[in-house]
Amino acid sequence: MKLGKTPARNNAIQFKFASYFSATKLPTPPAYFGHHDLVKQWRMFANDQVADCVFAGAAHESMMWRAEGGTSVAFDDASVLKSYSELTGFDPSNPATDQGSDMEDAAAYRRKTGILDADGQRHTIDSYVALARGDVDEIILATYLFGASGAGINLPSTAEQQFDAGQVWDVVPHARDRGGHYVPIVGVQRDTGNLLCVTWGRLHPMTRAFYKF
Repeated sequence: MKLGKTPARNNAIQFKFASYFSATKLPTPPAYFGHHDLVKQWRMFANDQVADCVFAGAAHESMMWRAEGGTSVAFDDASVLKSYSELTGFDPSNPATDQGSDMEDAAAYRRKTGILDADGQRHTIDSYVALARGDVDEIILATYLFGASGAGINLPSTAEQQFDAGQVWDVVPHARDRGGHYVPIVGVQRDTGNLLCVTWGRLHPMTRAFYKF
């Protein structure tokens, strides 16, 4: 599996979620929620071979939002990689160009240009804000309000093993930092309270401690 989120840049996104959304004035998210079941099939979008996780995540978010509106949209590997190439200069014939994506650059691309779907249509976002690093309550509120929230995480070396074994992502002491990864958070799991994300072609849970870490 590949990652692909480049290192975070401090204050790259000037607008902060907490400056515009007050938790005290908004509905309290329920103990569990999510519309992820509306999406019938999540896809890998080449993220097992290419460091395009930021754009695979963008496609998954668009799928989620369209499903919430009662429609569907099709993305495929070619369309996701086309968007990845447009922003980063990735050339499939030159592996050295597969360097991943900056989250703020990708968000700006999504707002100004939009990611391509399999039918050649562009999907834009209206705006974007930065979430406080490791703040579980904030990302739960953002996900409850908007259906999906993009999260940049430093993935430990144990995460792929947990994923392959079908185990929840959880903190393992002294695990090696493997690099940055982008995942959409799409809900909170019933009973466990774990966050639900979409990564590497499927829905996967992570503990709150893992997100904070």
